[in-house]
Amino acid sequence: MTTDSQIPDDLLYSTEHEWLRVEGGRATVGITDHAQDQLGDIVYIDLPKAGLAVSFMAKFAEIESVKVASEVFAPASGEVVEVNPALEDSPELVNKDPYGEGWLVVLRLTDAAEADKLLSPAAYRELVNKELGEHQ
Repeated sequence: MTTDSQIPDDLLYSTEHEWLRVEGGRATVGITDHAQDQLGDIVYIDLPKAGLAVSFMAKFAEIESVKVASEVFAPASGEVVEVNPALEDSPELVNKDPYGEGWLVVLRLTDAAEADKLLSPAAYRELVNKELGEHQ
């Protein structure tokens, strides 16, 4: 179960439960702790290749868990410049450390203003709390 302390204050969030850490003209992307908790044990991740152009909130990856396959959407437009190589052999890193070793890709951003369309940590906490309340 996700608690407020499991939602870092230095990230931006999508309504589809991806996170974005912007550093200059690049951004690291992953899925949130809430998302990995809902998926369960992750067994495979289909990530894009470096060089792929992705569009804001378009599907760019797929995560398979023991329960379900789930699409991952790009929380920003850009070019994939790095893919987390550790996930090929250890997809469970997303379960263990979704905001650290379990990152998915790094993007070279093409429209930094898109970050304004994402949720703040406080707004994301409200979204998660609302979703958890609906499922209880």
